[in-house]
Amino acid sequence: MKHYFLLGLIATSFTAGAVVSRDDIEDSRYQIPASSLPALVDFPCEGHGVLIAPQWVLTVAHVASPHAVAEVTVGGLPRKVKDTVVHPGYRALPDALAKEALATGDSSKVMAFLALSDDIALVELEEPVADTKPVPLFRGADEVGKTVQLIGKGGTGKGGEGEIPHGPHRTTLRRAFNVISSADTRWISYTFDPPETAVRLEGMMGSGDSGGPVLIRKNRQWQLAGLASWKSVQGDVPGRYGDGGNNVRISRYIAWIESVVFSNDPAQPPTGG
Repeated sequence: MKHYFLLGLIATSFTAGAVVSRDDIEDSRYQIPASSLPALVDFPCEGHGVLIAPQWVLTVAHVASPHAVAEVTVGGLPRKVKDTVVHPGYRALPDALAKEALATGDSSKVMAFLALSDDIALVELEEPVADTKPVPLFRGADEVGKTVQLIGKGGTGKGGEGEIPHGPHRTTLRRAFNVISSADTRWISYTFDPPETAVRLEGMMGSGDSGGPVLIRKNRQWQLAGLASWKSVQGDVPGRYGDGGNNVRISRYIAWIESVVFSNDPAQPPTGG
């Protein structure tokens, strides 16, 4: 069996994002109102971020960096972008490497490349967002074994067949749950299990919502523990049982995040957590 990977917002099948759900549960149970997470940020066309301070959005670098983003949407309202700061350790995936993986089905070189890239960026808004509460950052090192909440508006489908082919990458807001199975210096990861071993409302990210939040419950609040970045996929169709989601590990980047936020605006309140 060929092993593929998916990386968000590349104009091929290399995408990562919203919610693919269990076959035995109605899709309506995954759908949630937009008010469920007001701090969810929509980038133009596709891709997400999360408001972590009144004037700052945290997202993945491959959403923020390919083209200058002039405006994002927070709480249903357009917000002008002042600046974008990409982590200095980010490396964009070379087109040649992506095409080689797609042509041969051998993703080993791509996986090695992605594993060493810091796929994270901060977007500074022109004006503080006063009508939306930022999401606090998770600062722990005990993500493994924790049940996480996944939220996004991208492509969808069912775990038995995978994502709907050629489906839209900006759909209804959905929420799923999963369990973090591994963590390293840059990534926290989970596996999409079949119904017999899955958690209630289990799912994984689909296509078009890279930068979507991975949330852990702590101190009676949901905290931002990860950002959807890329997927490990077995077979020709993404989003099937057995596929894995790899997410930027926020706790590893706390110092960098705060150095950028506070150096640009010392008046910003703490990012929480």
